[in-house]
Amino acid sequence: MNTNGVLGKYGEALAVRRLTAGGMTVLARNWRGGRAGEVDIVAMDGDALVMCEVKTRRVGEFEHPMAAVGAARTERLRRLAEIWLSEHEGPPAGGVRVDVVGVLLPRRGAPVVEHVRGVS
Repeated sequence: MNTNGVLGKYGEALAVRRLTAGGMTVLARNWRGGRAGEVDIVAMDGDALVMCEVKTRRVGEFEHPMAAVGAARTERLRRLAEIWLSEHEGPPAGGVRVDVVGVLLPRRGAPVVEHVRGVS
């Protein structure tokens, strides 16, 4: 695994901790919906299914992690949610939501983890 892969896995682990601490139940990590792509985290938040994208960046590199998730990516996550629902129990009572967790790693100190609900 390359450096970016290790960084991404670390960010995903931090995201899982944040989501579960907030009461969410993680159903899958790095779930693949065939050729449609991959979802970093699939979770339940009460009765809502959550497709969660995680972006991790070091301070000073590229753009802020949240800026990396645009309309095309959220649309892809919606398509993946449809595949998930067709392979599982169908739509939950609370519907489907797309969330983003951004992890920013400073040169020193603790990572900054930001969770944005319902980005699309």
